[in-house]
Amino acid sequence: MITHVPLIIRGRIIEDADLEFGGRRNGLAFTTPDVRQHLDALTLDDPAALADIHALKSEEIFDYLAALGEELVLDRNPYLQEAFELSAQSSGLSAGIVHHLYSTLGSLFAKPFVRELAENAIGLRYLDGWVERKMASGCVCNIRAFGARTAHVLAGNVPMPSALGVIRNAITRSDAIFKTPSNDPITAAAIGRTMIRMAPDHPVTRHLTIAYWKGGDESIESHLYNPTRIEKIIAWGGQASITHISRYIQPGIDLITMDPKLSSSIIGAAAFEDEATMAKVAERAALDVAYFNQQACASARVIYLESGTSDDGLAKANRFGELLFDAIQNLPRTCSGPGAIDAELLEEMQSLKMVSNDHRIIGGGEEGAVIISQMDEPVDFAPLLNNRVVNLVPVDDLDVPIRSVTAYTQTIGVYPDRLKASLRDRLVFNGAQRIVSLGYACKAAMAGPHDGMEPLRRMCKWISDETSDPNIVPLLSHVRPVVAPAHER
Repeated sequence: MITHVPLIIRGRIIEDADLEFGGRRNGLAFTTPDVRQHLDALTLDDPAALADIHALKSEEIFDYLAALGEELVLDRNPYLQEAFELSAQSSGLSAGIVHHLYSTLGSLFAKPFVRELAENAIGLRYLDGWVERKMASGCVCNIRAFGARTAHVLAGNVPMPSALGVIRNAITRSDAIFKTPSNDPITAAAIGRTMIRMAPDHPVTRHLTIAYWKGGDESIESHLYNPTRIEKIIAWGGQASITHISRYIQPGIDLITMDPKLSSSIIGAAAFEDEATMAKVAERAALDVAYFNQQACASARVIYLESGTSDDGLAKANRFGELLFDAIQNLPRTCSGPGAIDAELLEEMQSLKMVSNDHRIIGGGEEGAVIISQMDEPVDFAPLLNNRVVNLVPVDDLDVPIRSVTAYTQTIGVYPDRLKASLRDRLVFNGAQRIVSLGYACKAAMAGPHDGMEPLRRMCKWISDETSDPNIVPLLSHVRPVVAPAHER
């Protein structure tokens, strides 16, 4: 199957099929224009051209995005239907999950959410004009958040990064070049084509470029990633991708990374009081493990159980593993479903079954698996856990999961909630970036921080206009040095 992916440059659609690239799964391929033939048009060489989008008030941008969301309805949007068809074959997720993702994509553009995002992440008054602040020195400082010329290196495991990129670019009033991924080269283009069909001359439409090129192509990237053309790079990607991009970082370019993370859960002793409680907690843990088939950075891969490691404690851990496995199988097919386990992970699990007496494995096929350690240590291949495969680790002391946290840790689900207050500071000191109620790892407060930072604030340029009255703020030439009293000299 060969799909065509157009090049979109600020409201202009280029349909040439100069090049053919292979997708990542199922022998899929796609054609697209050769970006190298359009390098001069890709970038916004005159920064003053951002004036049109900065002339818009936030409410006008919210109205535009809300209208766009209403156009992104899978049943009646042919561009989105094409993206869904391709993603259903290339994403590695089950058809039910992919359909749910594309069916709900338009809801991200709803005005209440977008307004909350803009207000919480930046502040509407800083987006809509200059905000006056009187400083302790007497200086009057006017501050405003301005957009920038940006490049977004998108992830393709789910369609949300493309939608969020459009929303963030509009809120910050920036000019963006989206570099689409080979496992989803078309979702961003589908949104872009919908924008052009809806409002071809709107400034938000006119400040979005969407292109595919093979990552690492220096003939393209050395031209783009230059501070005279790009001021911010927002990159979703693995270590190799981020390491490559970092080669271009120099004064004048800010790299904002949404790099892959590992997440876990901590379940306290209260979960093991009785069978009914264990079953309820297992249902919540199943969501943290298997939602979107464990494809998200927030998905739990290791769950620490304060069941204890005595014979009784291990019996509780093993029973919890059975309940968790059943709960995963019972999740709706719109959020989770059977899928092939990666060959390397499958090999590791088969080795455990043959040689280890310290682990019990429930399942192991397309339905996923629960690996229950019979000691207080996770499996040494924990970073590989995926496709609904989770490792339960019984512990006597919650210091064990706290010590397991590193700078690579993103989300930690906790049960019961009262445990969070006593654990969260220590988890954060070790590297954790987000602490949530068990069962809510993949239901993010999207208007809050992300990966331990506030990305929308960083996507803006924060500019100050300072006014000082010499009658209030002495000129530097009039400032007298402070002289210590004689007895202190």
